[in-house]
Amino acid sequence: MDLEFAVESLLVHGGTSREAGAPLGPPLLPASVYVSQGEPGNGPGYGRNENPGWSAVESALAVLEGPGAQAVTFASGQAASMALMLALAQGREAIVFPADGYYNTRALAGRLRPHGARAVAVDLLDLGAVAAALAAGPAVLWAETPTNPLLRVADLAALASLAAAAGAPMVADNTVATGLLQKPLDFGAVASVYSLTKSVSGHSDVLGGAVVTRDAGLAAAVRSWRTDGGAIPGPFESWLVLRGLKTLDLRISRASATALAVAGFLAAHPRVTAVHYPGLPASPAAVAQMPRGFGPLLSFEIAGGAADADAVVAASRLIVPATSFGGVESSWERRARWPAETAPDTLIRLSCGIEPVADLLADIGAALEARP
Repeated sequence: MDLEFAVESLLVHGGTSREAGAPLGPPLLPASVYVSQGEPGNGPGYGRNENPGWSAVESALAVLEGPGAQAVTFASGQAASMALMLALAQGREAIVFPADGYYNTRALAGRLRPHGARAVAVDLLDLGAVAAALAAGPAVLWAETPTNPLLRVADLAALASLAAAAGAPMVADNTVATGLLQKPLDFGAVASVYSLTKSVSGHSDVLGGAVVTRDAGLAAAVRSWRTDGGAIPGPFESWLVLRGLKTLDLRISRASATALAVAGFLAAHPRVTAVHYPGLPASPAAVAQMPRGFGPLLSFEIAGGAADADAVVAASRLIVPATSFGGVESSWERRARWPAETAPDTLIRLSCGIEPVADLLADIGAALEARP
């Protein structure tokens, strides 16, 4: 009898062989050169072309996005974004980005301008503005939802409809939600892009990125950019990402539930002036796209100025002051400390980890008493 198992089970067993004597964890193969002769293509040949560790991770990531998906992994999320931008830029004049999305993605597009399309920033929740930007000429629509750091949720189905009408491929940065909480390909995206550094690996110990698509031609183009550009993941990094994927469901479920509780606590705190979290309250788009939870990331603003927010961050005894997100340990930072960030001065981005929620609430409550 053929059995179909849940994605969560497939992730736990990803990369595992059932042959007698096989290790439950795939062996680490740190080879840069393989035995090869004759016509190229029969085996890896060279370490920039292939590694068994990549294949295991890519198979697991493809499972997350559903039937027909292919994944291509990279040395970082930025490397994945660059390959995807270059693969889609030919013949297109613009890449339309969310104005409140991850600033390094927009910065990367600006640096690629001599070789690709110009970056255009719009409010993705303003469908009229999106339609106008797409109508200005051949374009790529680069969605990000939830956005980082304001956690706004764009309606992927509506955006995909606009993109299709304009003949523009739509890409979705799915780093915050991961493929367990949101599946952009089901809503019309031609590709999902990830920083594997965040929740997917989940232990704050590896850099990585990936592009996942059901378009075989696009997968081949992105893979070719990886090979020629050399932004390959290392075998040990791939091993770490695969290890993290096995517990992704447990971590993201725990962190999402914690983030919702923390967001509610912050919303009732007298010193907090605004809370940004997709589940508080959940919009129709968020409910449709993220039925299992709203992710580990939230942000909030406090009364006062930058020094007040810095004092709160510094006062924590449990939450780590650090950038990035998605680790097992909770972390936070005042985002406007980065010169290129457009966040409000007192906005603190908080990534909820897997600590008991009572401990986090106690730590946050005490930190909010701090003054500069």
